Amino acid sequence: MCGIAGFFCQSEYMNHPQVVLGSMADQMAHRGPDDAGTWYDNSSGIGLAHRRLSIIDLSCEGHQPMHSISGRYTIVFNGEIYNFQDIRANKAFEDIKWRGNSDTEVLLAAIETWGVEKTLDCLNGMFAFALWDHQERSLFLVRDPMGKKPLYYGFNNKILFFASELKALKAHPKFKPDIDRNVVSLLLRHSYIPAPYSIYKGIHKLLPGSFCRISLDDIRQQCLAKVKKYWDLNQIAVQGIQNQFIGSHADLENTLEDILLKAVSRRMISDVPLGAFLSGGIDSSLIVALMQKISSKPVKTFTIGFESKTYDEADSARKIAAHLRTDHTELFVSPEQALEVIPKLPRLFDEPFADSSQIPTYLVSKMTRNHVTVALSGDGGDEMFAGYNRHFWGRHLFEKMNRFPSFLRKGTAGLINTFSPETWNNLFSKMGSVLPEKYRQTMPGDKLSKLSAVLNVKDRKQFYYDLTSWWKNPKEVMINAYEPKTVLNSFDDWFNTEDFTHLMQMMDMLTYLPDDILTKVDRSSMGASLEARAPFLDRDVVEFSWQIPLNAKISRHEGKIILKQLLYKYIPEQLVNRPKSGFGIPLDTWLRHELFEWASDLLSPDTLRAQGYFNSEFVSNTWSAHLSGQNNYQYHIWNILMFQAWLEEEKKYGSDRNDSQFFRICYRLSGPFIERNGGSWTHSFCLCAQSRSRNKKSISKNGCSISRH
Repeated sequence: MCGIAGFFCQSEYMNHPQVVLGSMADQMAHRGPDDAGTWYDNSSGIGLAHRRLSIIDLSCEGHQPMHSISGRYTIVFNGEIYNFQDIRANKAFEDIKWRGNSDTEVLLAAIETWGVEKTLDCLNGMFAFALWDHQERSLFLVRDPMGKKPLYYGFNNKILFFASELKALKAHPKFKPDIDRNVVSLLLRHSYIPAPYSIYKGIHKLLPGSFCRISLDDIRQQCLAKVKKYWDLNQIAVQGIQNQFIGSHADLENTLEDILLKAVSRRMISDVPLGAFLSGGIDSSLIVALMQKISSKPVKTFTIGFESKTYDEADSARKIAAHLRTDHTELFVSPEQALEVIPKLPRLFDEPFADSSQIPTYLVSKMTRNHVTVALSGDGGDEMFAGYNRHFWGRHLFEKMNRFPSFLRKGTAGLINTFSPETWNNLFSKMGSVLPEKYRQTMPGDKLSKLSAVLNVKDRKQFYYDLTSWWKNPKEVMINAYEPKTVLNSFDDWFNTEDFTHLMQMMDMLTYLPDDILTKVDRSSMGASLEARAPFLDRDVVEFSWQIPLNAKISRHEGKIILKQLLYKYIPEQLVNRPKSGFGIPLDTWLRHELFEWASDLLSPDTLRAQGYFNSEFVSNTWSAHLSGQNNYQYHIWNILMFQAWLEEEKKYGSDRNDSQFFRICYRLSGPFIERNGGSWTHSFCLCAQSRSRNKKSISKNGCSISRH
């Protein structure tokens, strides 16, 4: 796992390009604390920078930027190719004298032999990379099929920039950040900024399963090449639905188990300590059970707990760990420890991001990194196997509510809103012992509040859109901002299917999964220099999941049926058969108490009016309504607060920018060696496991760089 960055520019001569590239890479040191390198070509104006977290081949043979054997290609790569050993064993490569054992070297060899597009068809992994083709003088930017790894790119100040994180772009002296106020309205609605947008004008997120090829002509014309899909989730889903699995339920279960075991096994290949997140839920428990089946020793598992029983999953995780006999570690987090994370969020996420589970995700990542460098997770299980309440409850609710007249639905919504979410939570808590298990829910007040907002919706696409929105009409809150076109608000372009659950699953996989869940996990884990791997996102698993008949996934009251049945082979049903609780914090209460002063300062009417983004009166009324306890607007308020906190950090960046760049450049000029070879510059240092001494000088094998080890 790593961080990549670079720029492509021919408009003017770049002073000290290797220094600038080094500064960009330094901003992502958390993504790669083990190694760093840069490369710049004067003739084309292309520069590449890399930070490395060493996982496979800890030697300096895995150092990047890496050149192909013929010298045609130079790459910076972030991620893992899980099937690289299978590719390496291909007869096409039997005469190659490999320099090391890294997947990056295998990737370059495959591209030299097969070309970029054919190679992409063969890859199974999580990745984002930038590849320079010296012969064609063009740049390829590529992102993995499900969007596990991030990649930002775009023109700014006549330069093409690209990086794993936005903070790397801001380290370039020519980068001029310009906030796109329109995308802030998307943040208010979704709690994240959906691809292809970013918080800055002109800077985009490359879509999952896509690549673009950018030539020198594109640079001269300041034109972004058209993004091309090499893996289309829509096509995968259509083919899967048309070719449903034929066989008994036992055959289906065994086939899925074999595919998952292979996916887990691929992700257990590591030259550094490895473990797994264990929340006690279906997804992570199944991944750990399969890991333990494969492993010859106890798997290291990690979880965190909270004082609030509503949000605490430590007890369930502990029981499952004991049954599977894992080497289990847990950390109980106090409210004070969780609150200490909040000031770090703007810097950690680079752009406003408002899924509040970012806090426990970062905490569990930080704790896990004290013990291992790689952790497997259950991310993707809900999307692949219909695990969200909307996938089963939502579809039946929509079908039922449209049978009733409008006035009755409005009345029901009014009745729900008569009581605050907290009151509903208390009521359900008291009724817990008499309610049938299938009707028990965690935080039912929040779910009822959301239900009341969609009771009058008659169109299923609008139903899903509203169900996954917080601010239903962001232009009421924003000043002079309009929601840009996205996959979510372009109803005519939605996945064409008759089944509502399939429709929701597809939209979740295209939007919520990469833009929220995977963004949260990437920034949180990499912020702690931890690599997170997700077996459910394996290409084979994703493709097979669409072949599974829907009745094997959902009933009227539950989802992920086949995953549960598979899990019961390893863990007693009573240990895992409990309401889905998610991974959250008591945000509503904290905003009224522990976070009150911090939030009130950021939401001050004077501050809001001076900044000019939000309608101060509207925000103040919403804030007051939340504080009263009559309504729970925790997520609405949190979306605004995360923008406000990010904006404060952005101001600090603006005021500190010149000084910080000066010191970074001074450090770089007095730091590791830089050598010019022909028309290119290479700069690197390596802290690989085989050579930890910073005083040893060495010359790399290709003769193109001098490194300080």
